[in-house]
Amino acid sequence: MQHRAVSLQRNLVKTSVLSSIVAGLVSLVLLLGISVYQTMHLQDEIMDEISDMLLIADITKSTGQEIDELSNQFDIHYRLVYEGQTLTQSEDAQNEILQDLVNQQTKPGYSIFRYQQDVWRVYVKNESDMTLYAIQPLDVRFEEIISTAAGYFAVLVVLWCLQWLIVHFSIKRQFKLIHALSHQISEKSAGDLEPIVSPEPELVELQPMVQQLNFMLERVKQALVAEQRFTADASHELRSPLSAIQMRSQVLMRKYQDHPQLPEDLRQIQHDVKRGTQVLENLLLLARLDPSNPADLPKADIDLADVMFEVLQALAPFIQQKNIQLTVDVPSSALWVNSELLFTCLRNLVDNAVRYAQINGRLIVSAESDEQHILWRIEDNGTDMTDDVLERLGERFYRALGTQTQGTGLGLSICKKIIELHQGTIEFSKSALGGLCVKIYLPKKIKII
Repeated sequence: MQHRAVSLQRNLVKTSVLSSIVAGLVSLVLLLGISVYQTMHLQDEIMDEISDMLLIADITKSTGQEIDELSNQFDIHYRLVYEGQTLTQSEDAQNEILQDLVNQQTKPGYSIFRYQQDVWRVYVKNESDMTLYAIQPLDVRFEEIISTAAGYFAVLVVLWCLQWLIVHFSIKRQFKLIHALSHQISEKSAGDLEPIVSPEPELVELQPMVQQLNFMLERVKQALVAEQRFTADASHELRSPLSAIQMRSQVLMRKYQDHPQLPEDLRQIQHDVKRGTQVLENLLLLARLDPSNPADLPKADIDLADVMFEVLQALAPFIQQKNIQLTVDVPSSALWVNSELLFTCLRNLVDNAVRYAQINGRLIVSAESDEQHILWRIEDNGTDMTDDVLERLGERFYRALGTQTQGTGLGLSICKKIIELHQGTIEFSKSALGGLCVKIYLPKKIKII
């Protein structure tokens, strides 16, 4: 299951801004609650003050004008009633609502009154047989609360935007150290296993990771040195005795050439030594190829038809020995490759096809070329390939069960590695001839990464 990659930098910015948004919204809710309480309390006090002024003051004097100004400012409507008679009321009094309150003989104190579609705040106060009815629409109170909350929310939005910019650029600046470290790690290769140097200033959180990476690089370096030393030692220690056995067997064959059975036994020994030498050479070639970088391969311009001709010339005796019908269709085309490795790859593939082809069988070698790629196709009429065998072709030391042809099981794995080093692909499938079909896709110009 493929997991989607996430950005730590983006998550940090998102988390920081979201936490600020949540805190701002919580504070906005608290502000609304406090504003509602304070506004209701303040407006109730204004209604109470107007009531006191009407019940105590001489309304025929200038005090009446002050009351009207105050009631108009806060949209408070009132009516002063004495023994059922109206003494005074506000200029734009809501007569229907006030008369309804008088008729209902509303109890003194504060209450909420709903009239048609509107909600009103009501205050009733009795004093010396006089009753004051004061009303105010709740919309007036909430308009002030909403305007205050809207202003506060606008300020919050501006602050959130500023915080996003500050957090984004500050975190991005801090992540430059991580990007520098990542770039330094990505440039490491098999030829550069020196310790990683933490960028300045050092981050405490990155120090454990850098230490573990350096520890791992040191272990890889030691392993590569040990492998190279082992390869060199194995090459020297194994080649010498094999060469000595080969030479001694040749001497013995000349010395006992008249012996009826011994020369044949010595010839079998030579064959086994030759096979062991081939296994050794293949193993050493794989050891040299494994840590290589495609950019480090020495390359030159070669002709596609020329390299194929050299391969077929080298294997001509084996082709003639089995009387194989050979069909070659390889046009002349320029390639930018390592000629020795490509020759080894093609020779292994053609040799494999010749080995498994039937006597008087068929072998087709063809190539197609365009401006960017080369496609090789090598087909034989050898052993029928099953799906299980096709899946495992290219594995080291793998050979299909029941095959009578001798081999090391390394030829195809070497070919696969050579093609990978040239940034190409190799495919194995069933041939229309009845055997194996090998397709090689190779770019003419290798991109240096």
